[in-house]
Amino acid sequence: MTAVASRRALFARFRGGPPQLRPPWAIADEIFVERCTRCSKCIEACPAKILTSGHGGFPIINFAKDHCTFCRACADACEAGCFAPSTAPAWDLRAAISNACIEAKGVTCRMCGETCDVSAIRFKPRLGGGTTVSVSLPECSGCGACVSVCPVRAISIVPTPQSSNQTAEAPT
Repeated sequence: MTAVASRRALFARFRGGPPQLRPPWAIADEIFVERCTRCSKCIEACPAKILTSGHGGFPIINFAKDHCTFCRACADACEAGCFAPSTAPAWDLRAAISNACIEAKGVTCRMCGETCDVSAIRFKPRLGGGTTVSVSLPECSGCGACVSVCPVRAISIVPTPQSSNQTAEAPT
């Protein structure tokens, strides 16, 4: 199945659009697509209705609708063994704020910070106006609550950076 997964990954680059993010607790993507029967039980079980059918009919998360509550209903509904046990971390995804953020350009917004239940999004005033917006990676759960409220779509949910920096700032 490795050759098929590699082709799938190659062609995913040509499809464009946002990355196809699997539900929380989803096992490694190569194994996930091998096991998943595309029955849609996980999609139907999601109370927030953020799961949808992605490329090839496999379930993905659409944060434009709402955020993940980590209720685990999707994993519990799966009979194909596509999800890790509840003792495993939900995922290694976190919020990332791009330089399109209007707060960093001097326009007061802060919608993302107001919707973040764990206060992982921080605003540090800059000399001359505006703020530096950052995400505290240890506190961010990657739930996506900040994504749908951003008026300029400057926030995305991405894999955690592999660095020692524990705060990711928006480029200025």
